[in-house]
Amino acid sequence: MILAAIDALDDKNGSNKSAISQYIEEHHEDLPPAHSSLLTAHLARMKQTGELVFSKNNYFRADNPDLPPKRGRGRPPKVKDPNAPAAAAPTRDPANPPRPRGRPPKPKGPVAEAVAKATSDTPRPPGRPPGRPPKKAKVTQETPIPAASEATSAPVKRGRGRPPKVRPAAAPVEEQAAA
Repeated sequence: MILAAIDALDDKNGSNKSAISQYIEEHHEDLPPAHSSLLTAHLARMKQTGELVFSKNNYFRADNPDLPPKRGRGRPPKVKDPNAPAAAAPTRDPANPPRPRGRPPKPKGPVAEAVAKATSDTPRPPGRPPGRPPKKAKVTQETPIPAASEATSAPVKRGRGRPPKVRPAAAPVEEQAAA
């Protein structure tokens, strides 16, 4: 009934579900009350099996020559101009190398260039690595100041996290004699 309705309607843009349903209702009087849900199920099944093609909310027969071309996934390719001259493969010009990848570096101001020029001539002392020097160990009252002979030893490193709470030493409890 569905294929007969599509053939009878003979629309070049295809037939939508409501037009197919209306045609079937006009030409067949002994339809079940669940006609619309049955039509939906049969249209979906025929679409999956390939008997019908669904495009732009309309149904077409699969063998219909007026069927619009099916577009693939993604963006369609650019249309090439047939009147444009055929472009040859680009040749590498040694005078103009290709642009490097990534974002170009920011232009440096005159102050930054002067600082870079001034600091580039000053050499580092030998044996000292580049970068920030390590932190000095803090000296507290509990830590004795090392003598000159002990100064070559490594500084005491603090542990990670919060230091433990220092509790005052408790005085010994004296027993009171009962009188």
